[in-house]
Amino acid sequence: MKTSPQICVIGGGAAGFFAAINASLFHPGARITLFEKTAKLLGKVSVSGGGRCNVTHHCFDNSVLIKNYPRGERELRQVFSRFSVQQTITWFKEQGVVLKTEEDGRMFPVSDSSQTIIDCFLKLAKERGISIFTSSEVIGVEKGTERFTLKVKSGQDTFYESADAIICAIGGHAKQEPYRFIKAIGHTITPLLPSLFTINLPTDTIRKELQGLAVAQAGVKLAGTKFNYQGPVLITHWGLSGPAVLKLSAYAAQHFYEANYNATILVNWTGTLTAEAVMEVLRQQQKERHKAVPANYPCFQLPRRLWEFLCNKALDDSGKTWAELSKKDMQRLSEQLCNSVYAMQGKTTFKEEFVTCGGVDLKEIDFKTMQSKIVSGLFFAGEVVNIDGITGGFNFQNAWSTAWIAAHLGKV
Repeated sequence: MKTSPQICVIGGGAAGFFAAINASLFHPGARITLFEKTAKLLGKVSVSGGGRCNVTHHCFDNSVLIKNYPRGERELRQVFSRFSVQQTITWFKEQGVVLKTEEDGRMFPVSDSSQTIIDCFLKLAKERGISIFTSSEVIGVEKGTERFTLKVKSGQDTFYESADAIICAIGGHAKQEPYRFIKAIGHTITPLLPSLFTINLPTDTIRKELQGLAVAQAGVKLAGTKFNYQGPVLITHWGLSGPAVLKLSAYAAQHFYEANYNATILVNWTGTLTAEAVMEVLRQQQKERHKAVPANYPCFQLPRRLWEFLCNKALDDSGKTWAELSKKDMQRLSEQLCNSVYAMQGKTTFKEEFVTCGGVDLKEIDFKTMQSKIVSGLFFAGEVVNIDGITGGFNFQNAWSTAWIAAHLGKV
């Protein structure tokens, strides 16, 4: 690599800007050009975390951190060993952006505004002399004897750019088209599938009667599989959402796709209690409150409205007292509590944070450097590779870490 190389960064998102800025720091004098296909820079940053930008997650143990990535867990172990969450926090602090931690571990700028991150990146890019081209799509890449030639489409015009090194950070996409130039240069693109989505229940009354209600700890399972996750669950006007549901959607992405997003979802509203444990509590209630109506006395710390809904669904006569409940009544109530059945018919993108699994095949990348094993001088960063995390700042952490490594241009 030349002392002052010409570096082209493809993608004007989080990974692209982080790679470009750090490349300018690691390679003083380098000429750095960033190409963004759309007219808007850092679009995903602006909508992340409801407009607050969930920069990372307060998890400093890499062995725990990597468990939040359905794809790429093994590869990220060495990536995070080089650029960790703590280093991310320090990097932003050095640029004047202080992060705060919320109860669930998510980290945001103290300003609670994504614009803080956007302004930071744009300011640094200007100070570092990085040339930025918007509405400029890279549609072709060729590797010569020593240098790359990029074919760039801008409106009705097409022009060419030379580069000693390329950092590709185009993000994740639902269709193959944006990856066409990557495939043409020899890389494999694994199937592209939605990874973070909520569950639609169009025929179930729960979404109409309980929309907006949240349960702090529930278990969500895809029937017929081992995919089973616990955490907060939110009932929305279209179905089920919340961290437990999003984690299920990420880890079972392939299964949902193959089922055309029509599946049976099982919910344990008590969290992790077994049917036997639930039944024991119900029997105790029957013994202690035999003259009371069950619906009037919520158990398992469930919201009253949900408890009443489940009682009404389980019992043919919601006015029965505990003493009047038959053995079958008790079994049906237990079943509703720890194994409620819901018919999923379709999905909905989680807010505006579209995440996909799929991308450049992990086997074709050297994760010590993020360099292509097929084309020397070509580096990857962020969601363009087949790595995705669950919600909570994990996808951004992948972007920062891989971009920081890629920005070294092969220098370990």
